[in-house]
Amino acid sequence: MLDGGLDLLDYLLIAIDIALVWFVVYKLIMLIRGTKAVQLLKGIFVVLAIWLFSNLFGLTTLRWLTSQAITWGFLAIIILFQPEFRRALEQLGRGSFFSRTTSEDQGVEKSIQAIIKSCNYMAKRRIGALITIERETGMGDYVETGINIEGRLTSELLTNIFIPNTPLHDGAVIIRGDEIVAAACYLPLSESPFISKELGTRHRAAMGISEVTDALTIIVSEETGNISCTKNGELHRELSQEKLNEILHKELNVPTKAPVKTWNWRGKKDG
Repeated sequence: MLDGGLDLLDYLLIAIDIALVWFVVYKLIMLIRGTKAVQLLKGIFVVLAIWLFSNLFGLTTLRWLTSQAITWGFLAIIILFQPEFRRALEQLGRGSFFSRTTSEDQGVEKSIQAIIKSCNYMAKRRIGALITIERETGMGDYVETGINIEGRLTSELLTNIFIPNTPLHDGAVIIRGDEIVAAACYLPLSESPFISKELGTRHRAAMGISEVTDALTIIVSEETGNISCTKNGELHRELSQEKLNEILHKELNVPTKAPVKTWNWRGKKDG
């Protein structure tokens, strides 16, 4: 028994309780990071700061207004944060809020193989593509700039989006898990002076999104057919199919498997 009537087990339980609360808070922050919910949270903190200021200096009218805002704010939060709450509950229901399941790993593996197969097809035919894979940082703001797809990720669908002169080919595709969330999305262009002048808008957009989020972005060059990848402000150029396969498995935390084998029009295996 320690001072205050608490034994070692009680302290341990308190520590576990606090750690779990902080972990849940961290996961919730990761869910809303990069979305408009961040701006809404800033607004809530401003209202709370005004309420404290009005209480400190006795500003009755201002205190009453902010109190009303706080009183009804909980209902407003539920309405405004509905997409984030739904996403959190869906992840909790799938068991992926705390850890990744085996079935989810299999889904990511299928997504990786679909992306590799599509990129290999487009690279051989010099079809330009810009593919962004969402990770921890939410990309809701960028999804809203494009056209909602919300379709299961397959190599055929991904390739078809980037076929020249089709309505969705210009812009980026954003992938979340095993789903193509949106196409024709606008990404922020990097202003880095170190990007080679020979690289075009797709590469600058890929670098730009990698500088503000932890997303993984793949570029297929329309001019050369080369495949490149950006992450954390770094550009990896002229990737082979095997190297792309290795990067995707490493960055998406899935054990590396052999790259998918594809067939070209002559009936020979590629890769």
